Amino acid sequence: MKGIILAGGLATRLKPLTQVTNKHLLPMYNKPMIFFPLRAMAKAGIKEVLLTSSPDHAGHFANLLKSGEDFDLRLYYAVQDNPVGGIANAMLLAREFAKDEKILVILGDNIFNYDLKKVVEEFEKKPQGAVIFGVKVQENLKQYGVIEMNESGKVISIEEKPENPKSDIAQSGIYLYDHRVFDFISQLKPSKRGQLEVSDLNNIYAKEGTLTCHLLDWWIDAGTSHDELHRANKLVHQKTKAGEFK
Repeated sequence: MKGIILAGGLATRLKPLTQVTNKHLLPMYNKPMIFFPLRAMAKAGIKEVLLTSSPDHAGHFANLLKSGEDFDLRLYYAVQDNPVGGIANAMLLAREFAKDEKILVILGDNIFNYDLKKVVEEFEKKPQGAVIFGVKVQENLKQYGVIEMNESGKVISIEEKPENPKSDIAQSGIYLYDHRVFDFISQLKPSKRGQLEVSDLNNIYAKEGTLTCHLLDWWIDAGTSHDELHRANKLVHQKTKAGEFK
């Protein structure tokens, strides 16, 4: 299985912090934000990872991360010329890298400490399908993709930024896909935002009955606002002091 970390985008919501650097290079207590998805990949048993970024910042990542040896990874880089095309659009950069292998995709601003290894190993044994990771959210559900699932973990539907959410489970930026994912992305049409939406991609798997969801104990999308960035820093500080992060 190959890994993909998406670290592009314009991060306009975090300006002026992102005026001269990529949001995924901002500090998360005592480490750059990008360290967290990289360590999640290594912990999950992934050995080769492609990191996508915008043209302005690709060199910054290479200077910091180099070959990936410090994470026990072999790291590759790809430039995303269209930073506003959506998550699914950015994933297309990995088509030649992944070839016919399954992939683990993590958004670079996702902060969590869930061990993905068991789920990855189980997914490797399946002939096809996809897995997403959700988290229960008490407020602001309308800003997420909301997951409707049954008791066995099979996903029924995902609705992006719904007016009337069907559950309290938000879709996080962690995904597992089979080798068909790039063909499915090629079938997508841009949303009203002009993006290839990852929720539309995931709903293809949901409609064929091969999409399942695992719940995280906690998760923060640190790149959405200054408040969430601050909250993530405080939580990482607490968990680092408690020995949960090293």
